[in-house]
Amino acid sequence: MSKDHNNIILKASELSIGYKAKKAESVVASNINFELEKGQLIGLVGANGIGKSTLLRTLIKVQPALSGSTILNGKDLKSTTSLELAKQLSIVLTEPISSKNLLVYELVALGRHPYTNWIGSLTESDIAIVNNALKLVNIEDLKTKRCYELSDGQLQKVMLARALAQDTDIIVLDEPTTHLDMYHKAYILKLLQKLTKETGKTILFSSHEIDLAIQLCDTMIVMQSDKVIFDEPCNLISEGVFASLFPSDLIVFDTTSGSFRVNK
Repeated sequence: MSKDHNNIILKASELSIGYKAKKAESVVASNINFELEKGQLIGLVGANGIGKSTLLRTLIKVQPALSGSTILNGKDLKSTTSLELAKQLSIVLTEPISSKNLLVYELVALGRHPYTNWIGSLTESDIAIVNNALKLVNIEDLKTKRCYELSDGQLQKVMLARALAQDTDIIVLDEPTTHLDMYHKAYILKLLQKLTKETGKTILFSSHEIDLAIQLCDTMIVMQSDKVIFDEPCNLISEGVFASLFPSDLIVFDTTSGSFRVNK
C-alpha cells in the first residue's frame, strides 16, 4: 500500500502490547506495524477479547507498550508530554461521563482545556472553535440542554464535538456505537467518515460493526489471535482476512457482498 510519508500522523513499529507484572509479562499482541495518514478513517476490528482496547490504551499513552515504538507526528510517544499529547490527540471513550449536569455547550468547551489559561477562560478564538465543532456534528440545537437529557446517540455526538473542539490531528474513539440501534450505528460511523473529509483529521475507532467499517473506512487494523493486519478493506477481503476472523461453523464471510452472514 503506497503512502505519502509526509502525511503520516501515527506510526507503530514492531509494537508489542500487554501487561507487566513483577515476575512476568502477558503479551496480548505483538509485531504490530501500521502507518495512519492524515484525513483517513481507520477501523480497528477483531473478535471480543482479542485486545482492541489494550491497543488503543497503548496508542493514547494510558498503558505502556511492552516493546516497539509509537511515533506521533514524528516524535516517540514515550517522550511526548501530557500537554503535547493533548494538543495532538483527542479521545472519546465508552465510560459514562461523570458530569451529566453540564450543559452541552459547557461539555464541548472542555475540549479547549489544553489551550486555556489557568482559570479556563475562553478567548474569542476558543468560542469560535467550540461553535464550529457543534456545527460540524450538527448539534447546535442541543447546546443549551443538560447532558442528562440526551439520548445515547446525542451524547455520543456531543463527546465527538468535544474531541473536535480539542482541535487535534487525530481522534481516537473506543466503541463509539455501543448501545446504539442499527440506524444510529450507521449514522455515527458515516459522520466520522464525513468529518475526515471536511476537517482533514485522522480518525481511528474500534468497533464490532465490521460490515459498516468495511464500507466506510479508508484502511483497517484487523486483530487476529496470531497477528495484526493493516490494509485497505478491498485488499483484506481479497486476502481472506475476514473469512478467517470467526469460526466458520456459525458465521461466514461473503466476499461478494463484503458482509458476514449466519451459516445455515
